[in-house]
Amino acid sequence: MLSVAEIIKKSDKDLLADLHDLKQEQMNLRFQKVSRKLESTSRVRVVRRQIARVKTVLSARQREGVQKNAAA
Repeated sequence: MLSVAEIIKKSDKDLLADLHDLKQEQMNLRFQKVSRKLESTSRVRVVRRQIARVKTVLSARQREGVQKNAAA
């Protein structure tokens, strides 16, 4: 599980790769849930929150970039 500090240190490219991996894991967990093979139901919540953290950092960086371009 990544902390917010670790997420902030990563590059945008790494964050997008992590986001893709997390989305894949979320999809796999959904399939496991439907087929009743999901052992750790708490993992669904953890993955969902990790996705939100990564998206939050990416959108904050995007807003900073827009603000810098507008100020220039």
